[in-house]
Amino acid sequence: MPTVQVRPSRDLRNKYPEISSIVKQHSPVIITNHGKGDTVLISMEDYAGYEAYMHRCYVLAELKKTDEAMKEPNAKWYSHEEAWEAIRGESDV
Repeated sequence: MPTVQVRPSRDLRNKYPEISSIVKQHSPVIITNHGKGDTVLISMEDYAGYEAYMHRCYVLAELKKTDEAMKEPNAKWYSHEEAWEAIRGESDV
C-alpha cells in the first residue's frame, strides 16, 4: 500500500522535483491550502489506471441497467440488424 504524504501548497513551487519523484513511486501527495486538504496528486500511470477502473464501473452499471430492463414483461426485443440501423440513425427503433 502506498504511503500518502501531506504537503503544503508552497511545496509545489519550492520542492516540485521532490513531489514529482514521490508520485512517480505510486505514492499520492495531498496538497493542503491554509492547513486544509485541497488537491491530490497522483502519477499519470496511476491516473490511467483510475480512468480504466472508472470506465469499467460505468460499463458494469450500464449492463446492470440493461439486465434489469430485459426482465420487464413488456420489454421490446430488436434483431441485430434493427439495433445497428438504430445506432446508425437509419430507423426510429
